Amino acid sequence: MKIELVSITIPVHNEEDNLRVLTQEIDHALAASGQDYEVLYVDDASTDGSLTVLRQLAMGDPRIRVLALTRRVGQSGALAHAFEAARGEVVVTLDADLQNDPADIPRMLAALEDLDMVIGVRTTRHDNWLRRLSSRVANAVRGRILGDGALDTGCALKVMRRKTVARLPAFNGMHRFLPALVRMEGGQLAQVPVRHRPRLHGKPKYNVRNRLGRGVVDLLGVLWMQHRWVPRQPIEEVELCFGRRSGSPSVSSVKPFSLPDS
Repeated sequence: MKIELVSITIPVHNEEDNLRVLTQEIDHALAASGQDYEVLYVDDASTDGSLTVLRQLAMGDPRIRVLALTRRVGQSGALAHAFEAARGEVVVTLDADLQNDPADIPRMLAALEDLDMVIGVRTTRHDNWLRRLSSRVANAVRGRILGDGALDTGCALKVMRRKTVARLPAFNGMHRFLPALVRMEGGQLAQVPVRHRPRLHGKPKYNVRNRLGRGVVDLLGVLWMQHRWVPRQPIEEVELCFGRRSGSPSVSSVKPFSLPDS
C-alpha cells in the first residue's frame, strides 16, 4: 500500500551540531526511496543555537516544519505536540542525536503494510556498559509486567499510523510505553533490527539516576491504565424509518459509524 505522506517527528533539545547532518541523512534516505515526507522538528526550549539552525533549515526546504516550545516539556511532551501537528498518514519518531540511522526508515515503512506500528530493535548498542545494562533490565521488567512483547522500547526509531497515535494519551514518559499503548488500543506491531551509532556531539539527556525512579512510577501508571483502558471500537448506528401510519418505527438500514480518531 502506497503511503502518500510520512511525517518524521524529531524532538530537539540542545542538538545544534547534529541537525544539519541529520537533515541531509533524512533527505538522502527518503529521496532514494521516492517517498514524500515532511520533517517536523520540535525544539524543546533549547538553550544553544538549535532553534536558529532549525529556522535556517526550514527556510531552505519547505518540507521542514519547526515547532518552538518556550518552556521545556521533555521528550514525551515534544512528541505529543508533534503528533498533533503531523499531516502524514504515517508518523516516524526519531532522535536528533544521530544515533538512529535514517537509512533504516524506508525498510521500516515497507514492513508496516497492514500493521499499526513497527519498532526498531538496536542490534549493536554504542553506549557504555551501564546504559546497556540498565536498558536490558528495564526492557525485561517492562515486558514481563505489561506483556507488550517489545524487545527494545528505548529505541526512538518507530513507525506508526497517525490515526492510531491520535488516540493515545499524552503523559510524561509516554514515549517509553508506545508499544504497550498501541497494543492496548488493539494495534498490531512488528519489530525489525536497526543500526545504532555512537553519539559524536552533544550530551545524553537520560541516565540511570534520572530514569530509574521515574520509570518505576510510569510503569505502575501504565499497568493501572491497562486494567482500566477502554479501546475504541467500531459501532453501528441503527437508522429508523418512521412511516405515515401510527405504530412502532421499523428498522430500515444499518449505517456503519466509527468514533473519531481523537
